Amino acid sequence: MGNDILTDDGIGPRLVRDLAKMKVSPLVRFEVACCGGLEIMEYIKGYSKVVFIDAIRTVDGNPGEVYNFDLSGFRETSHLSNLHDINFLTALKLGKNLDLDLPSDLHIIAVEIVEDMEFGEEFSAPVKKQYPRILEKVYSVMKEITG
Repeated sequence: MGNDILTDDGIGPRLVRDLAKMKVSPLVRFEVACCGGLEIMEYIKGYSKVVFIDAIRTVDGNPGEVYNFDLSGFRETSHLSNLHDINFLTALKLGKNLDLDLPSDLHIIAVEIVEDMEFGEEFSAPVKKQYPRILEKVYSVMKEITG
């Protein structure tokens, strides 16, 4: 999840493209998306397990920190919610109520960022410096989640 032209918000798409080259597993399919709420249902229906990779900004977070949580520990991230749409958890509940074939196993990998409101295709200096370590950590978490 993310937008390549909003500085650090492009961390999700960049990680997805790099992970796809690393061949996490032949059973894993990678997709880049810049949406949230109801629109994300189209991307995830029909799968049994989904892992979202997105940017997150927390009050005391350290740039480059990688969080891994499931829905029980879900925190809103940059694109899994949208100001003009319902939030991610509400969309999931609605999808289940409508009997959509949604995954029962959802994971969110979120990377702490610095800037996501300025246009730019480069990461902020702290995130750029940490990127090799971030990629390594996310790869490790993906291997753990996907078995």
